[in-house]
Amino acid sequence: MSGPNPAKPIEKAQDKAQQAARAATASAPRRTYLTVLFQGGLIATGSAFAFLTLLAKSTPFFPVDLQITRDIQLIGNPAFGQLMSWVSWPGFPPQSFVIPVFLVALLWGLGLRWESVAALVAAVSSSAFDLLVKEAIRRPRPTSSLVHVFRILDSYSFPSGHVVFYVVFFGFLLFLAFALLKPSLKRTILIAFFGVLVLLVGISRIYLGQHWASDVAGAYLLGMLTLVANIAFYRWGKKRFFVTQPVPTHEAPNPAS
Repeated sequence: MSGPNPAKPIEKAQDKAQQAARAATASAPRRTYLTVLFQGGLIATGSAFAFLTLLAKSTPFFPVDLQITRDIQLIGNPAFGQLMSWVSWPGFPPQSFVIPVFLVALLWGLGLRWESVAALVAAVSSSAFDLLVKEAIRRPRPTSSLVHVFRILDSYSFPSGHVVFYVVFFGFLLFLAFALLKPSLKRTILIAFFGVLVLLVGISRIYLGQHWASDVAGAYLLGMLTLVANIAFYRWGKKRFFVTQPVPTHEAPNPAS
């Protein structure tokens, strides 16, 4: 009389795993729809950035730029002004170098080796693309004869380096917090913190008179494109070199976790 087949429990476990994967994965038509939507968004973002870059190349600033800056600078609340200064502070050297190095080292120390490598790539790529476009466009910064400039900077204006850096580097950290951490207060705080930084930095650059609104808009577009490329790079390397570490999934958060 033959004993129990040891392959049966394994097959059952595999079937359950496949069923769970199918349940957590969007249907084929929905995946196609989301893919087309995502690709369309990338094309629209890239086209908008290219168009705005061409305009910035030939125009020092637009009338709407001047109006937006003057409207924002009418906010006379000292607390708002201090907040704008604080928001921009991480983007100035030396802290713009120290903060990424510290956070990359922290990820490495936590055992998230590929995450630390990808975060470093995000920080470097944000600066590289920003400098590349700045040198190609060479747009002058706002002058004190037009708006209030809190601090004179000698680099070019388009795009805003602060915004590109925040969108790419802090945006990548936001992605890691969302993808790797279970739903929790810590996760919510990290996502909110990085998200607020990314959202407010554009306003702060205009309020401080160091960029036009079109500089900021171009930086958000360039930053989004660079962030998508960095996330794709992270996912590519994760599957090949660091499969034993946490892998971000598309599963919906489990409220019971």
